[in-house]
Amino acid sequence: MTTIPTPEAVDVLTLGIGGETFAIEAAAVREILDLVPVTAVPGARPFVGGVVNVRGRIVPLADLRLRFGMPVTPPTADTRIIVLELDLAGESLPVGILADRVHEVTRIVPGEMSAAPRIGLRWRPDFVRGVGMHGDRLVVLPDLARILH
Repeated sequence: MTTIPTPEAVDVLTLGIGGETFAIEAAAVREILDLVPVTAVPGARPFVGGVVNVRGRIVPLADLRLRFGMPVTPPTADTRIIVLELDLAGESLPVGILADRVHEVTRIVPGEMSAAPRIGLRWRPDFVRGVGMHGDRLVVLPDLARILH
């Protein structure tokens, strides 16, 4: 596997979705919320089927399980909404994603993440920026802009 070029260490928020551990750049995280009521949006793409109200701002809510082909599970007491500010099609937009659990903020150092292997992952490789180990867990760095576009 080739190493993903990371010019400097980057802080990431690690979270659990469907038994897997994902890492999102902490700089994109605006806030972490307890589960709030979701308003369904008729005709929306299934993985972004609703919106939430975040302090008067309407934010689309994505369930990455659907995009990654994972089974959908009911929310638990640990379910959280992570509100991100992402650059999508040249515009900075707020997006919420569901997480089964939020783990911690940690640091990824240069050379720690590798490109996603073309075989062996159950997800589309173009949805994954990289994979690596954090302690004893495999951590997936998703390409959120590509997933949500």
